[in-house]
Amino acid sequence: MMSHTKRLLSLSTALAIALPSLALAEPSAELIEAAKKEGMLTTIALPHDWCGYGDVIASFKAKYPEIQVNELNPDAGSADEVEAIKANKDNKGPQSPDVIDVGLSFGPSAKAEGLLQPYKVSTWDEIPDTIKDPEGFWYGDYYGVMSLLVNKDLVENTPKDWADLLKPEYAGQVALAGDPRASNQAILGVLAAGLGKGAKAGKEAGEAGLAYFAEMNKAGNFVPVIGKSGTLAQGSTPIVIAWDYNALGWAKTLNGNPPTEVVVPATGVLAGVYVQGISAYAPHPNAAKLWMEHLYSDEGQLGWLKGYCHPARFNAMAKAGKIPQDLIDALPPAESYEKAYFPTLEEVDANNAAVTGAWDSVVGANVQ
Repeated sequence: MMSHTKRLLSLSTALAIALPSLALAEPSAELIEAAKKEGMLTTIALPHDWCGYGDVIASFKAKYPEIQVNELNPDAGSADEVEAIKANKDNKGPQSPDVIDVGLSFGPSAKAEGLLQPYKVSTWDEIPDTIKDPEGFWYGDYYGVMSLLVNKDLVENTPKDWADLLKPEYAGQVALAGDPRASNQAILGVLAAGLGKGAKAGKEAGEAGLAYFAEMNKAGNFVPVIGKSGTLAQGSTPIVIAWDYNALGWAKTLNGNPPTEVVVPATGVLAGVYVQGISAYAPHPNAAKLWMEHLYSDEGQLGWLKGYCHPARFNAMAKAGKIPQDLIDALPPAESYEKAYFPTLEEVDANNAAVTGAWDSVVGANVQ
């Protein structure tokens, strides 16, 4: 059966032939000039193997060689990014981030604390309303689903669902890709496990997820190490719970050494949206705006798709016939995404509070 995406694409190709394509607005010459005068952009928490960011940053540098990209702490979590803005309010130096890329719940809270400034990119209308602040203080950039990355040299039977990870055969093998007290990816890994137990998204799933990880920890299956490609390859974390785009990106980097498998669990398929924002205290506000224009251009959106992420403008670009088929084919089957649940902001917030507030008391594993 042809997947929904492929049907969409074939339909959009027919439409694209029938209709002249509308050219999207480019950043203004004034903005480009002002950004070049600032001469620098400070990013934070952008690992090059996350969502294709290495190439996205490289393409920005190639387009604007006059702007130096100053990359702070690539392995920071969402909470760390927000703290970096707060800590550098009065500092216009290189430790003050211009832009942040954080989990969905961190956008509104950063706005409420007065840490962001509004800016609407020229492709604003193609970002779904459900994942953007109407005033432009934060806006969704990409999403993925929670998955399992498995080292096949060490794991004979690939787990297919959350319940499998509690089996004795996975003793000392399962890790989260972050500290669930600060990392959005890890916090939502706990929520996904709670959904897998049949709990409702929000506080209930957060608490069910904590109970699940407490059981896993007690059984000796949980490893309190932040899982990534290196720890997976070394064998300290043979199974890592991570966003599909990270898992696929790491698998590509490992290139069969060791052989890996990426699985979207059969139940509790959780979609997670990340959002962009510009610091209210950005030392280089024009470079920050130009960076946003780059990220939300066709080139930037396809850059994330090459990194196995579903970019915010995915549906609009698919309808316009702008997505090459090979990029679609590189993702897990479309059916894996059909069951994906997109939690509301309120549900994400309630889960976030439940997990960060009670991880230590309920699970008691110091992830680092």
